[in-house]
Amino acid sequence: MRDYIPKYLNAFLLAFATFAVVFAIFIAKDSNSSSHLYFSTSSSLWTSSFSSAFITVFIFLPFHQFRLRYCSKRQFICEKRKRNGSNPGSGYWKRDEKVEAELATARALIREAQLNSNSTTSSPLGDEDYVPHGDIYRNPYAFHRSYLLMEKMFKIYVYEEGDPPIFHSGLCKDIYSMEGLFLNFMENDVLKYRTRDPDKAHVYFLPFSVVMILHHLFDPVVRDKAVLERVIADYIQIISKKYPYWNTSDGFDHFMLSCHDWGHRATWYVKKLFFNSIRVLCNANISEYFNPEKDAPFPEINLLTGEINNLTGGLDPISRTTLAFFAGKSHGKIRPVLLNHWKEKDKDILVYENLPEDLSYAEMMRKSRFCICPSGHEVASPRIPEAIYSGCVPVLISENYVLPFSDVLNWEKFSVSVSVKEIPELKRILMDIPEERYMRLYEGVKKVKRHILVNDPPRRYDVFNMIIHSIWLRRLNVKLL
Repeated sequence: MRDYIPKYLNAFLLAFATFAVVFAIFIAKDSNSSSHLYFSTSSSLWTSSFSSAFITVFIFLPFHQFRLRYCSKRQFICEKRKRNGSNPGSGYWKRDEKVEAELATARALIREAQLNSNSTTSSPLGDEDYVPHGDIYRNPYAFHRSYLLMEKMFKIYVYEEGDPPIFHSGLCKDIYSMEGLFLNFMENDVLKYRTRDPDKAHVYFLPFSVVMILHHLFDPVVRDKAVLERVIADYIQIISKKYPYWNTSDGFDHFMLSCHDWGHRATWYVKKLFFNSIRVLCNANISEYFNPEKDAPFPEINLLTGEINNLTGGLDPISRTTLAFFAGKSHGKIRPVLLNHWKEKDKDILVYENLPEDLSYAEMMRKSRFCICPSGHEVASPRIPEAIYSGCVPVLISENYVLPFSDVLNWEKFSVSVSVKEIPELKRILMDIPEERYMRLYEGVKKVKRHILVNDPPRRYDVFNMIIHSIWLRRLNVKLL
């Protein structure tokens, strides 16, 4: 009898493994098919061909149904919620009815704008400062309606716990400047969205600075990254005990923001922060589990001295004598490929690892038709905003990068994307772009500049207000009743 056991056991294991593979494929297909039923921040929200039936499902899908679908994809999170007494399928989270009514109204008005948009060329809404128009937007009317509603309704509560310099402040120069500026603007209510009454808030901001945590507490010799865990986990434990909002929503209506390379790592240590909360990150890398359905990308802008004067400029298209330009160190996986093929090898494609002393980086960008923007160690590159500021069409070479504000902006209309395998053909690709298309790209760069520009104080539709709008869109995704 014992001789037959291994044979039967092997047969059983083979059958079980086959069933597991088939079941996994079925679940994957089901997850893929259902993932678009709820999340709106994909580009399809702003595409004028979006069917009315699809929008109805996306906006008005009952949240308990969404959570059941979501649980099928991340069952272990839901099981943890059940153990904590939060059953995802047994009811709704309790929130202020007025707050949720405001969000429901906003969803309905945005849906109406989407359905009544006959063209993607302009918005019929009046605006004394600016009316979005042109094909740089996926749908200018829907965006304009959403933006105006955001200005009218959106309220952000900033937790007051924590002391500078770790909390409520940040560096406002160098490559991490956007993190510091945003923290400072929110702290001083320069952006005009802050509320002091947490019961009236739509979202809650966790005002820690990853840059400042690492600057003050990280030992470069010991290199103990757990310092992030100690600070951030302790902070969330404090606010979750003092206030009901984190526990009420499981963190879904909370957000953090970071432009540090380790911004995503900082959220690993609190599961609800990682999986539930809105993470606003410069390095929006899908391979590092950036989720564009709930997380928001924003541009990495290198303010070398902190000054924002003279950021923009550039020659007119006829006077731009250089086809393409890049100067930068060889790091990451993409830049070595670019430098290997093009470093100081062509009179039209000017690629340098070390820029000659007689050349100015800023002036080279301002007289080039195309500016090459490859990813380095991280997917985000400050060269993208620098190119736009200079009136130079960005040539994007990256992998797994979610571009800033891409739920609203149509990057194909003001940039050129080149895959890594196409780097050897870079000159041919750029030379083959007809002059008419280049002029459209150039005009698109000029138009989109207002949405990438740093202003102090911030101005309507600028980069800081676009960051807030990205958070607003993701908050509209979550219906907390």
